[in-house]
Amino acid sequence: MSELLLQVKSLGTRQHFCCFIKEYKCGINFRDCESTQKGSALTTFENIGSENTEQTIRLACKRAKELNIDELVLASTSGKSALLAREICKDMKIVAVTYHAGAKSPFEMATTAEERAELAEKGIELVCCGHALSGVERGIAKKFPGPYPVLIMAETLRMFGQGTKVAVECAIMAADSGYLSGKTIMSLGGSAKGLDTALVLKPANMNAVFDIKIHEIVCKPSLM
Repeated sequence: MSELLLQVKSLGTRQHFCCFIKEYKCGINFRDCESTQKGSALTTFENIGSENTEQTIRLACKRAKELNIDELVLASTSGKSALLAREICKDMKIVAVTYHAGAKSPFEMATTAEERAELAEKGIELVCCGHALSGVERGIAKKFPGPYPVLIMAETLRMFGQGTKVAVECAIMAADSGYLSGKTIMSLGGSAKGLDTALVLKPANMNAVFDIKIHEIVCKPSLM
């Protein structure tokens, strides 16, 4: 008991004290708790869109290193954002998620053969599959308007911004394509073009969607 009191007196901040109590009760390592809390402040961009792409990647990479995250998922239509991420996040596994074939023109992929080859050359995995948070339901809704669970989920996530919805959706698509290990990842999304949102999240497959846990919002745009 005396040793416990001495350790409590040595704590310098309320954050340290809270982490210590968690360790004492639950066996959480105090040093790990301190390091994972450091630098976890949310960055809010003034505007949405591609102007935030580079800063989003840099913030995501910095936080990923602090948390020992080595898997990065991001939305990338042409591959430009993914290639920029490769330059900045040199040691991370990168999974780029693009539109499904037919999203823009029937039976055509959004990325060109040259773009896909360049991504492969840089060691970037490319996911091209049905969108997890719309998919068939969007096609049904065009013919038979009404409330659909998956579309409602997508709209709910958009309350935090389009980038949040995209980041969650890309994580599901990457998981369902077999490119993730199941460990906590950094997932990036954007609004129309580029990137403006980064989430620390525990991914899950489509058939276990509510097992997804958003641990942190690293950055996002203001919606004001």
